[in-house]
Amino acid sequence: MTTRRRHLLELASLEAGEITELLDVAESFQDITHRRIKKVPALRGMTVVLLFLEASTRTRTSFELAAKRLSADTLSVSGGTSSVVKGETLVDTARNLAAMSPDIVVLRHKHSGSPHLLARSIDASIVNAGDGGHEHPTQGLLDALTIRRHKGRIEGQRVAIIGDIAHSRVARSNIAALSKLGAEVTVCGPPTMLPHGVEALGCRATSDRDAAIRGADVVMMLRIQKERMTEELFPSDREYALRFGLDRAALGLAKPDVLVMHPGPINRGVELAPDVADGPESVILEQVANGIIVRMAVLYHCAGGAGGDT
Repeated sequence: MTTRRRHLLELASLEAGEITELLDVAESFQDITHRRIKKVPALRGMTVVLLFLEASTRTRTSFELAAKRLSADTLSVSGGTSSVVKGETLVDTARNLAAMSPDIVVLRHKHSGSPHLLARSIDASIVNAGDGGHEHPTQGLLDALTIRRHKGRIEGQRVAIIGDIAHSRVARSNIAALSKLGAEVTVCGPPTMLPHGVEALGCRATSDRDAAIRGADVVMMLRIQKERMTEELFPSDREYALRFGLDRAALGLAKPDVLVMHPGPINRGVELAPDVADGPESVILEQVANGIIVRMAVLYHCAGGAGGDT
């Protein structure tokens, strides 16, 4: 990349060209995944701290693999084993880790804005691995890469994002990335799960699932995030599945070459019927695989491998 940002905190503040360049860098790492020895010395001698204070499987493991494939040293810290459980603040935890001179801290946290707080508090580069209901930028990047690899371009693609929009950091990152790159994004969910003014992010909004899917090139389903809800927002899982889940009949409204996506974990039979989740249209496992090379690109960029400081 011609310019470098020290941190990756969100996609909303990136220009379309910056997003495209990160996707291009990710593509350049693809051949490494097919080698017998899946490692390059790009970040040799650098240290990446994985500070995951919220549960994660795909994101944490793919960041760890990404760092190791770039030859970085990694240190994993989880919420259950950190001093946070003893009452230590996030900033104090980060400052103690910073005293060990890491180069990059990858943070997942339940509170929105936590990565921004760390970026102002320590010298290491900060990568947001998901902060509350705000953003999940590397998920947005890997989803954009998956669409581009299948469709050849993102501009002009009709993307329907369906589910718990109100609590989804994935939705916010995808709206930011895909709309900047020229996609037509429609979000859909129960009225109680559609945040007021969501259209200002760069999308259309509806509570009509069939209207959202009709003619779509991509249908991205989202998990109901009950752990973030303070009240019941729909009558039952069964009714939700009937009105907002994706089954074969609903998928038939999309274009014949539609892609079915999901950031995981999947609640089978609720947001996705099993035969759709495992069907030929599904690229869910490709999303997981693409997550490694996208996170390699992000770590490489934040470490300074792609240009000078801005």
